[in-house]
Formats: sequence, C-alpha cells, structure tokens
Amino acid sequence: MNTLVHLQNVSKTYTRGVQKVEVLHGINLDIAAGDFVALMGPSGSGKTTLLNLIGGLDAPSGGSIDVGGARIDQLSENALAKWRSAHVGFVFQFYNLLATLSARRNVELPLLLTRLSGARAIVSDPALLVCDEPTGDLDRQSAAEVLTLLQQLNRDHGKTVIMVTHDPKAAEFARHTVFLDKGTLADASARPAA
Repeated sequence: MNTLVHLQNVSKTYTRGVQKVEVLHGINLDIAAGDFVALMGPSGSGKTTLLNLIGGLDAPSGGSIDVGGARIDQLSENALAKWRSAHVGFVFQFYNLLATLSARRNVELPLLLTRLSGARAIVSDPALLVCDEPTGDLDRQSAAEVLTLLQQLNRDHGKTVIMVTHDPKAAEFARHTVFLDKGTLADASARPAA
C-alpha cells in the first residue's frame, strides 16, 4: 500500500476567548494513494476540521501530517499555499463564487492569483481531492452525478478523494468509510463502506 496521507497523533484545539475547545484528539490515520474515503460522523465530530487539516487549510495544534511526502504541518504559510495550489483540489458545499463574475471568470480568478507557470494544468490535475459535503445542497439526481464524477476521477484517473458527508447514500460511492465521534476515530483504519 502506497500511503498518500499519514496523520500521527493529530490534535486540534481552538481558543474562544479564555475557553479552549479541543476538536480533534490524537488522530492516527493512513489513507492510501488512489483511495476514495468518506468521512462520516455526527455534526460537531470534527470531520470538516480533519478535512481542512489534510488539505492544508488549517494547521494542527499537535501531531504530524504528511501528504505525499510533504510534512505540511511544518510548512510556512507561503510554502503551504504553493503546496495546496500544486497538489490539492477543493470541492465545497458552498461554492464561494463571486456573483458579479461568470462561471468561467470564477474559475479563472484563482488561476490568475497563483502566478504559477502552467497553473491551468496544476489546478485541473491535483493528486488529492478534498470534498466537504459536495452534494449537501443538491437534489438526488444532481448529487448522484457529482458522486459518479468523483468515483470516475478516483477509478479512472487515480485521484485520491476524501469526502465529508452526512449522507449514507453518498458514502456508498466511496471505497472506505472512516467514522469520527467527538473528535476521535471510531475505527483507527479506513474500512469498507456499508
């Protein structure tokens, strides 16, 4: 098994005023290159936080995160931004589009901001896709189309897909399901979806 994502003893704590809220507690998880994993669990279990850590959108409070041989928990903000643009594709429930721009211009804008040569190829061909409730606001047919596309990217193009979902039907499209509850893994290894 060629491991793409390796988390060791990862924790995440947020501070709200004087109160500290520990969202993730000692997460150990390996995800193989080319896998399609669904992250499931009740609201507030830490799924989106875990996804944001794997995608380099947030930094852990403790532990280590290795993605594709890069210790992303040790990268500076600038290095992390470059790493994300080269290796990770993001699919969010809320698309954060600018209403004044066409769909095409919304896609072009991040390409212009990267200032990387060949940015179009980098953005369109990431090794890792992180998806946060990608079908949450869609009707059943549209959701199935999106999930089928993710499945094809995984199966036919070898993309590693990590998807947060509350929907057991969506999780069925994944190869494995990881369950989180109160910031800990209910099962320490990815297991086949039901």
